[in-house]
Amino acid sequence: MLATAAFKQTGRRTLQVRAMHDLTMRKKTGQPMIKHGLGGRSTTNGHIATVFGCTGFLGRYVVSKLAKQGTQVVVANRDDYEMRPLKVCGDLGQIIPLEFDLRNEEQIRECVRHSDVVINLVGRDYETKNFTYDDVHVKGARLMAEIAADAGVSRFIQVSALNASEDSSSKFLQSKALGEKAVKEVFPDATIVRPATMWGHEDRFLNRIAGTAGDGLQFWVNECQTKILPVSVLDVAKAIEVINGAESTAGKTYELYGDRAYTYEQVYELAREISMKPLPSYNLPTALVKLIAAGIDKLPYNQTLCPDMIERMTIDEKPSGNALTFRDLFIEPTSLEADAIHYLRRFRSNAVFDLPYEKGEGVVKKGVYHVID
Repeated sequence: MLATAAFKQTGRRTLQVRAMHDLTMRKKTGQPMIKHGLGGRSTTNGHIATVFGCTGFLGRYVVSKLAKQGTQVVVANRDDYEMRPLKVCGDLGQIIPLEFDLRNEEQIRECVRHSDVVINLVGRDYETKNFTYDDVHVKGARLMAEIAADAGVSRFIQVSALNASEDSSSKFLQSKALGEKAVKEVFPDATIVRPATMWGHEDRFLNRIAGTAGDGLQFWVNECQTKILPVSVLDVAKAIEVINGAESTAGKTYELYGDRAYTYEQVYELAREISMKPLPSYNLPTALVKLIAAGIDKLPYNQTLCPDMIERMTIDEKPSGNALTFRDLFIEPTSLEADAIHYLRRFRSNAVFDLPYEKGEGVVKKGVYHVID
């Protein structure tokens, strides 16, 4: 959509010559975006994005994707040490760290006042004494959307979760659905993104399964028969990048999930094949595990287990059927079987570390380039 700018030599000076296609405008606000540079991380494409939840699992990849396109990214964070690795995602001045608190309106307003897009990735798997699910997923999301609307932000992207429903037996999924509703009330053109269980280098999915041999007892409920639709975090980050650049995605809902469903038992078998370790697991009664989790949840500084996590382990991941998917963004989701070797090889012993995994390793699929307006 934006062509590479041309350069002319004038004596000893080099002048950049821009054309009309180096200028784009936000349809909602009419804000002009002027590109500077030759492309990539050293380019400025005119967009300024604020990413809340940037230090989380998905957030790191989203910041990298945006910065790679020349977007200036405001990384709103609570911990300077967790934010520091993000500074190398973009060129000098392209990554802007700002401290914020979810309940501080002035800090949030400062984070979004120059931005034309706001991406909310803030989420919590468990409740704490300071923040409940409702505080994080509903009140916090509504506050961000309200401030973004007041500041004249043209795009708001709210990341929710697959299976989000007000009727869910999980408080986490209930709050995600209520958060979507709250955002839509104050920012009708907000785009909702619902990813399924994600895998990647820092995930709590494959790392938990393959790390069983070193972490001791590993348990599952529902006899490992709960069905999930695992998706690569890189695919989800790519989808958010496309959504950010496509005005036609405003106001729509996207459900992002993998190419096939797996039971936890099937994922365990895949992890055993790749890691070449037994990876023992034990099926426990759901009621018993919830009782144990309730006790652990009362401990101070617990960040490992809560009853709602156990409840989610019994719920199958199912698309709603009335939302858009990867197909509508012209993205083909990566297969778990073809990609898992890159994340699970490190769990192998030295004796078998370099052995290939015949089923999926080395599979390369040629993509087709698409532009969405």
